[in-house]
Amino acid sequence: MATTYKLYEALNWASSYLEDHNREPFAAELLLRFVLKIDRTQLYMKLRESIEEEDFTLFEIAVEKHADGIPVQHIIGTESFYGRTFLVSSDVLIPRPETEELIYYALDRCDSLFADGQNLTAADIGTGSGIIAVTLKLERPSWKVTGADLSEDALRVAKENADKLNAEVDFVQSDLFSSFKPDQTFDVVLSNPPYIPHSDRQSMSEVVVDHEPHLALFAEEEGLELYRKMCEQLPKRINRPGLIGFEVGAGQGEVVSAFLADSFPDDPIEVVYDINGKDRMVFCRLSPHV
Repeated sequence: MATTYKLYEALNWASSYLEDHNREPFAAELLLRFVLKIDRTQLYMKLRESIEEEDFTLFEIAVEKHADGIPVQHIIGTESFYGRTFLVSSDVLIPRPETEELIYYALDRCDSLFADGQNLTAADIGTGSGIIAVTLKLERPSWKVTGADLSEDALRVAKENADKLNAEVDFVQSDLFSSFKPDQTFDVVLSNPPYIPHSDRQSMSEVVVDHEPHLALFAEEEGLELYRKMCEQLPKRINRPGLIGFEVGAGQGEVVSAFLADSFPDDPIEVVYDINGKDRMVFCRLSPHV
C-alpha cells in the first residue's frame, strides 16, 4: 500500500484482512485510531485524507498482530470501562462489560441499603487491573476502598490505574482475605473471581487462552472453588448491614447462591440475569440484625 491511499481505504483493507483471519473487523478502526492518536470523530472527518507511509506501516503491524491472536487491548494498552480509560496488559484480565453491570447493580443496592453519604468500607477481592476498586472509589469518593489480588504483577497494573485516575485505593497482595488483619471487616464486598472450569479451555478462543492470565480465568471445582472459599470466610469479614456481590459464569448462579445461603441462611440472596437470560451476578444483602 502506498501513501496515496486514503484512510478509508486503509480501514477497508484492515477490516477485510481481519475478517479473513476470523477476527472482528471493527477492531481495524480501534487500531487505526490508536496509530493516528485521534478519536472516532476526528477519524471520520479525515477518512478521505491520505495516510502517511510511516503510519500505515505501524497500522499494518498492529493489524497483523491482532490477526495472529494478540488482543486489541494489549496492542493499544488500554480498555474503556465505566466511562473511563484503564491500562491493561497481559498480566490482567481485559475488562468486560458484564463487570460494569456488577458495579452498577451493586451501587444501586447500596443506595437503598445504606444511609446517603455514609462513609463505607469496600473490598474488591481479585482486583486484577483494579477496575472495580478504582471505579467504586471514583463513584463513591467517601468510601474507603481496598483491592486485593494474589498476583503481584496484576497489583502493579491496578496501582498504575489508581494513580492515573487519581483514585485513593489501598491495594494488598492477598489470597482472598488471607493477608488482611484478623479483625478487618467491610460493608461491601465485590468480586469477579476466576470462574471458568478447566474443562472449558478447549472450546475457548485462542485470543483469550493464549494471551490472558490463566490465574484470572480458570478455577478448580468446575470454576466454583473461590466462591466457596470466599463464602466460608465472609461471615468474619462482612458487616451488618452489608452487601456481597459476585460476578458469575453462566449456569453458576444457583450453586453460588447455595454457598451464600450456607453462610447467611437468614439473609436475602438474589441472582441477576443478563439480557440473554443468563445468570451473571449474585447478591446477598445482609440485614442489620439477624
